[in-house]
Amino acid sequence: MRKRQAGSNKPVGPGNGTQEVTRVRTPRKDRNEVLATVASLLGSKRVTLQCMDGVVRMGRIPGSKKKRMWIREGDVVIANPWEVQDSKADVTWKYTRPQVEWLERKGYLN
Repeated sequence: MRKRQAGSNKPVGPGNGTQEVTRVRTPRKDRNEVLATVASLLGSKRVTLQCMDGVVRMGRIPGSKKKRMWIREGDVVIANPWEVQDSKADVTWKYTRPQVEWLERKGYLN
């Protein structure tokens, strides 16, 4: 594998950023999971989610996922609504761009 040139942030090696989708995690109804799009960032691990069931929820990123999942506006995630308060949810999964394209092709996203 080649070394990067100084000041370059492009990936080096075969592929050059083209990712292939091998397996995509879909939301499971038995676990009460729904697809959602991040509408806005509220700060302090909180986001506003526009869920596919038509409800706008306040999402919380659990501490175990906070440093691993960098979430921005427009990202597609899996949300797990709370049983106690339906207006709140936990963010459990974030999709990559090729996975979002696969979900759109298969009809999971409207």
